[in-house]
Amino acid sequence: MTMADGTIRAAGCVLWRRGPVDGQLEIALVHRPKYDDWSHPKGKLKRGEDALTGAQREVLEETGMECEPGAVLPTAHYMAGVRPKEVRYWAAEATEGSFEPNREVDRLLWLPPTAARARLTQDRDRPLVDALLRALPADVGGDATYV
Repeated sequence: MTMADGTIRAAGCVLWRRGPVDGQLEIALVHRPKYDDWSHPKGKLKRGEDALTGAQREVLEETGMECEPGAVLPTAHYMAGVRPKEVRYWAAEATEGSFEPNREVDRLLWLPPTAARARLTQDRDRPLVDALLRALPADVGGDATYV
């Protein structure tokens, strides 16, 4: 969706889970073949869609995962070509589902925070990992020890 001033509105989540083997914090990153990049699941809002609903929809479409949204994370502002883009983010715990490659996203990785920060293609996405760690309770792995 586009705002009256031409800003592209989008939303997404920093999706996390406890690892199935060791219970440690893992962050989901998606690979988009169109851009050949690794990012957090996100996408443009539909007309009249509120940002949180759009963020959850995008997570489901791109990862196959249902999620439970949590803390509001920093909003990203950047230029998408010649137009400004605003992406609102939430921390969200993956609750159920399974990934199937699709036209938009061909790969999904679950990585520890340090590896997720390193794998992200855009520098602007890295502070979202840090914001997630600050937002999560210590018993889940939240704090700055990974940074």
